[in-house]
Amino acid sequence: MGSTPTRPFHPPSDPQWQALHSEPALEPELDIIDAHHHLFDRPQWPYRLEDLLGDFGQGHSVRASVYVQCGEHYLAEGPPQLRPVGETRFVDEAARRSLHASEGAVHACAAIVAFADLGLGAAVDEVLEAHLQAAPTRFRGIRHGLSTDPDPAYARSGPRPRPGLMADPAFREGFGRLAPHGLSFDAWLYHPQIPELVELARAFPDTTIVLDHVGGPLGLGGYAGRRDEVFAQWRDSIATLARCPNVVVKLGGLGMRLTGFGFEEAESPPDSATLAAAWKPWIETCIEAFGVERAMFESNFPVDGCSSGYGVLWNAFKRITAGASADEKAALYRLTACQVYRI
Repeated sequence: MGSTPTRPFHPPSDPQWQALHSEPALEPELDIIDAHHHLFDRPQWPYRLEDLLGDFGQGHSVRASVYVQCGEHYLAEGPPQLRPVGETRFVDEAARRSLHASEGAVHACAAIVAFADLGLGAAVDEVLEAHLQAAPTRFRGIRHGLSTDPDPAYARSGPRPRPGLMADPAFREGFGRLAPHGLSFDAWLYHPQIPELVELARAFPDTTIVLDHVGGPLGLGGYAGRRDEVFAQWRDSIATLARCPNVVVKLGGLGMRLTGFGFEEAESPPDSATLAAAWKPWIETCIEAFGVERAMFESNFPVDGCSSGYGVLWNAFKRITAGASADEKAALYRLTACQVYRI
């Protein structure tokens, strides 16, 4: 299906492009915990703590955030399985700097989701314990990427998860070590893989699983022009997954290029009403399936920054939830993230 993409899989966000459209914050008094973002220290795509705090300052009341692994600042030496602990150390220091910079008003990276190779089986205990030692008050879980699809449009450089990983005995043995350490699992996959996650969730009912980015609906390559078909398949899978009480969902990630909405192709960014109209069916379906107590909003910045600025993105979410009650909004924007990540 499809053809190999000529554009970057995740095109870097461009602050100058984002600045071509800005909006005053809607409901600026609504407290937010941004349940998913990254920090990049990459020459071609820097997004450092200062950039994150600058985005927090766009008028929305962002009080804290959750950092999710992206392969930054791994240790340069030592046993390969322990090198991801460098990312946890780096982010824990950023969290301390955030509290100092804001005099405690904003706690960026209040919770940390890191990487450990669950394919190590029971031997992953050593890695989990090292993460806990590196950030004892902030380390909350593991994300081991699962996203893979045979469509050439989703080919990308570097190692990719192999198909069927969630059923692999060694992976499951490692996965089984999370709950004894009090850790959750962030699942980043594509929508055709959701049925595999259902089986994993049923096999480990005591492990909290967080579905990232509404389950990664695809829209490129062979999936292009088939949005209604993709939505129907995705919706059915979401309904089945939501029946697993140990699974929660993150509402966001729809600004990524891989979803096929194409906002990154425009000369100027869309406004929040345009984003809300495009994303509403996906987000409302998740809220209806999981309930507000098992759903939380995320920015996925800077990756979703290829579709809009940070403030505009949160305005889009607030437009989608305009009819929700105060209690429902408190859960979606703050309380679910607080509970899942113990913030």
